[in-house]
Amino acid sequence: MTQDELKQLVGRAAADYVRAQVPEGAVVGVGTGSTANCFIDALATDKTHYRGAVSSSEATTARLKAHGIAVFDLNHVETLSVYVDGADEINAAGHMIKGGGGALTREKIVASVADQFVCIADASKLVETMGLFPLPIEVIPMARAVVGRKLAALGGQQAVRVKADGSPYITDNGNQIIDVKGLRIVDAIALETQINSWPGVVTVGLFARRGANVCLLGTEHGVQRIDYAVG
Repeated sequence: MTQDELKQLVGRAAADYVRAQVPEGAVVGVGTGSTANCFIDALATDKTHYRGAVSSSEATTARLKAHGIAVFDLNHVETLSVYVDGADEINAAGHMIKGGGGALTREKIVASVADQFVCIADASKLVETMGLFPLPIEVIPMARAVVGRKLAALGGQQAVRVKADGSPYITDNGNQIIDVKGLRIVDAIALETQINSWPGVVTVGLFARRGANVCLLGTEHGVQRIDYAVG
């Protein structure tokens, strides 16, 4: 199966999982990226079961609305039974690197209020040690250089994310992203805590303090479910 086919497979599996887990009329948290898009497309086939969704990005909001799914501001939603999103890397503890699509801050906010985080990914995203995928960090623009120096002191090689035309990539929050290569992430919780403590960092794309509860992993043999002990 191609990677796109695996993403569609786990997107459908996630929609089936959520349908079985959440009550009718619930609001679902939805992530950002190509795998999350497959989930949205599958969710739309049973959209009348749900009151709507909380979105983690402007792109996700547009896709949900295109399917006729109501999108709610998180400030107006007290609880979410489930949040479904992809990952750039996930390890055996359910810790993830996220943010390749640029929505890491909003993803982390929505995930923080959900009872359950369901990660959907193809098998290539399951790794023993995280760090091969560049670690995204959303920063206030004026802090870009000082944060970069701190990352260099950790041994990371950092680059400001740019668009195809060479201009800086700007997040939905009006900030920039630093992508960091060369980090071998052994203690993801400690590194997440450390980087998040730096002035000017909005958030780091490590989802370890609030990791996945479940991973639906697309493989050549079908969808594998992995459950994690979180907390």
